[in-house]
Amino acid sequence: MKRTFIIIVISVISVAFAGCGIYNKYTSQSGVSSNLYGTTEDVIAAQADNSIAEMSWREFFTDPLLQNLIDSVLARNTDFNSARIAVEQAQASLKATKLGYLPSVTFAPSGSVSSFNFSPAGWTYNLPLQMDWNLDFFAVNTNQKRKAQAVLAQAETRKQVVQANLISAVAQQYCMLQLLDRQLEILLATDSLWKSSLEMQRALWENGKSYSTAVDQMESSYLNVKTQIVDVKRSIRSVENAICQLLAISPQHISRSRWSNYELPQRVSTGVPAQLLTYRPDIKMADHLLEEAFYNTQAARAAFYPKVSLQGIIGWTNNGGSVTVNPGAMLLNAVLSLMQPVFAQGKLRANLKISKLSQEDIAQQYVQTVINAGNQVNEALADCQAAREKDVYYKRQIEVLQSAYTGTHELMDNGKASYLEVLTAQEGLLGAQISEATNLYNGARSIIALYIALGGGAK
Repeated sequence: MKRTFIIIVISVISVAFAGCGIYNKYTSQSGVSSNLYGTTEDVIAAQADNSIAEMSWREFFTDPLLQNLIDSVLARNTDFNSARIAVEQAQASLKATKLGYLPSVTFAPSGSVSSFNFSPAGWTYNLPLQMDWNLDFFAVNTNQKRKAQAVLAQAETRKQVVQANLISAVAQQYCMLQLLDRQLEILLATDSLWKSSLEMQRALWENGKSYSTAVDQMESSYLNVKTQIVDVKRSIRSVENAICQLLAISPQHISRSRWSNYELPQRVSTGVPAQLLTYRPDIKMADHLLEEAFYNTQAARAAFYPKVSLQGIIGWTNNGGSVTVNPGAMLLNAVLSLMQPVFAQGKLRANLKISKLSQEDIAQQYVQTVINAGNQVNEALADCQAAREKDVYYKRQIEVLQSAYTGTHELMDNGKASYLEVLTAQEGLLGAQISEATNLYNGARSIIALYIALGGGAK
């Protein structure tokens, strides 16, 4: 009996060594093209510590009101809280998986009473502790634990994705509010200016020095500014409501600082492509998905190997088979069993093939995720460059139109220019001022997009 037990143990260990490949650990993906960002002139190969991706969102967004707003959103947003709960659930699952290495122990007391032909009743009892231990010779528990670790990493990365997206949304909405405030400021100043011009034009008409058509044309332009003011105010309320949705609160005013003249950076340091893999949560997510698929394949492969279990009972009983002994005596029993699959209706092979194909598919998705990341960085860099170039032109255009408006107005006062020339100069100046503000907002938005595209906002 003892020799048979030793032979079984040696056989199990031998098969275990034969199947040691199922213990392999996943190797994180790191291959990436050297020109992942493209060949745009904005791409600079910089050291990691020079990249904006390394900056925390508090370092990147220095406006105190914006910082407070982001803090509030991260504390109250329902999507972010759901992501946090998912992390806690994954942590609980991982903890349970780690305990899978330990045996399960059950206390199963039982008792019975019996009597034959009205003889005195006989009482029997069992007070055993039953143990069931699946020995992890073939990495069943190991692969499950590693898979649970990958799932936890996915949940944590998903939380980072939600955080980065929320920060990006809040920052862009906040900048939009500042832009709209700036546009409203320009329109109100124009409204005051055109009101004075309209009053002057009416006075000239009443004194016979102008035509009624001039007054009508001036009033039409003045009313157009009035409608633009209404539109901007409505847009401000809409953006505030959108931010309140992110905050999970009822609609209300959102505090923000006044519009400042954003200075778009001349160059943007993005860091080397490998750094993109380090910081971008969606790429980390794709990597963890591939890791989970790898361990699913390992588990499907492990299903071909035997299952080894050790079962035992220890406790007290007064039932010795045909003999009842009082008080009870010690009960001890141990069984080592091995179950080797032989034919499972093709399910094991099918599961392994499906797992391999799933792993291959996720590997392709990983490659596409990396390509998409490079494209997003390239687009953000191109937007930054375009906004920077247009900013120079808009500034010069405003200077020229301001000078043209002042000069035309003076000529009209001296009877050397018509009201149409003044009106044209006023409308051109208004359009240029609003376009400059919009371009600065687009530049700020593209910098935010670049920060998120490089993996910023996740910490």
